[in-house]
Amino acid sequence: MKKEILINSVGNEIRIAITEDGKLAELFVETPEKERMVGDIYLGKVAKVMPGIQAAFIDIGMQQDGFLHFSDISDSQDDYNAMLDDDEVDLDDEHEDGGNEAAVARPKSAERKPRVERRREVNLTKGQEIIVQVTKEPVAKKGVRVTSQVSLPGRFLVLLPFDGKVGISKKISSFKERRRLRKLVRSILPQGFGVIVRTNAENQDEKLFLNDLETLLKNWRDIEASAKEENPPALLYKDMATTSSVIRDLFSEQVERVVVDDKKLFREIKSYVKVVSPDMAERIEFYNDRAPIFDSAGVEKEIATLLSRKVWLKSGGYIIVEQTEAMTVIDVNSGRYAAKQDQELNSMRTNLEAAREICRQIRLRDLGGIIVIDFIDIQDERNKRKIYDEMKKEFKRDRSKHTILPLTEFCLMQITRQRARQSVIHSFTEPCPTCGGSGMIQSKTTILSNIERWLRRFRSESSEWRLRLRVSPSMAEYLVNAKIFNRKNRLVFRFRTLLRVEEDKSLPVDEFQFISVKQDKDITTEFLN
Repeated sequence: MKKEILINSVGNEIRIAITEDGKLAELFVETPEKERMVGDIYLGKVAKVMPGIQAAFIDIGMQQDGFLHFSDISDSQDDYNAMLDDDEVDLDDEHEDGGNEAAVARPKSAERKPRVERRREVNLTKGQEIIVQVTKEPVAKKGVRVTSQVSLPGRFLVLLPFDGKVGISKKISSFKERRRLRKLVRSILPQGFGVIVRTNAENQDEKLFLNDLETLLKNWRDIEASAKEENPPALLYKDMATTSSVIRDLFSEQVERVVVDDKKLFREIKSYVKVVSPDMAERIEFYNDRAPIFDSAGVEKEIATLLSRKVWLKSGGYIIVEQTEAMTVIDVNSGRYAAKQDQELNSMRTNLEAAREICRQIRLRDLGGIIVIDFIDIQDERNKRKIYDEMKKEFKRDRSKHTILPLTEFCLMQITRQRARQSVIHSFTEPCPTCGGSGMIQSKTTILSNIERWLRRFRSESSEWRLRLRVSPSMAEYLVNAKIFNRKNRLVFRFRTLLRVEEDKSLPVDEFQFISVKQDKDITTEFLN
């Protein structure tokens, strides 16, 4: 599989595209307004402990307190009284490579049902100081999720300051290499610290490990010093920006080249790679063609699909992606796919093609939480199993933790996927000021009914008889479009009020304002229900 990283910088926006065999697989967007938060470490203060939901809320200086589940509390933070008993985790068996998420235990099988955790007692009290790290960025009205199981990721190692265990990425399959790495890491690791050896460490020299470890230990000593000096809430450590973290975490032997169209960024990335992986520095290329980098690679067209609910399949079928705050629903449709053959066969082919595209769209859009897929109905249980196996195969490329369940009787598939940040679509969009993000607005007849109800209240409480009605241009046309007895005139006669309609382009379609001519002021709110 040919894998490349393309980096495009325009103004304050940086876009990083990861392509697999020429097709866009993942997209990251970095802007000043949407700053990366995952990996940041804070000195926080316990704002509230809620044993009923096995969680605490931590004040880290944001608008909303961070959510700390009891299962995310370290059992080694003696200095901050975050003590508890828990089952021991074998890092060598339970951990895989994955950036900051590498320090979080994951199930041995992605298809295993989630374990029901026993209730835990923790010694947290209101006002207590605690060091926490952001693991999930805020989504909608939810604040960040934090953990006290702090980890510092480097190029080859992930340092675990509160855990003395050593783990090796499961993606390093050679037993001989795993043994070499474990022995090497144990020989250079200070007492009391733990590490996870990342996939990038395979076949690397000892000197690179030492440099990586020295940098991580220095960062941790700085964090400790800041924690002693600062008063909570305080930011102790800011993780790398998106571009740097992508190079650190994803620029591996499998990536053939990194292409950057910004000279300053190119020099920065090249200098960093020369230090951490000198043998890979030649893979960093500067893009200097006249055509935009994403246009020449065909990436720009694929980004456009992110903003569309409907994604077409080559067969003529299509999928519909609907996102809500709680979950994402994906519907598979046969579309123009000809029904010349057996219906079961047609449905099966469309479902298999849709399964591959859905996996790509989930990674591309970075969808998280609960995902429900409504496949086209099929009857044969063997075909249902094929679709399930296809989804599992395609999801092997996904770095995020996930669980996939087999198709139900109604051809529904349930997936849970780790959500570390908001979907990438939020980097390109904002809620519609008119519909509030619902995609729906009130009809003109409904708005007219609201205007009539307002006038009824106004006439029952006021003796004034001259008003100016401000509405959007489309609503103004709706009120006065007839030549003689239009809707505006009907209101005049019905409520015995002299009414003048005025267009206001700044008003949303479903809003209106009434201005008193006598008082020369807006009186809309005085007579709202």
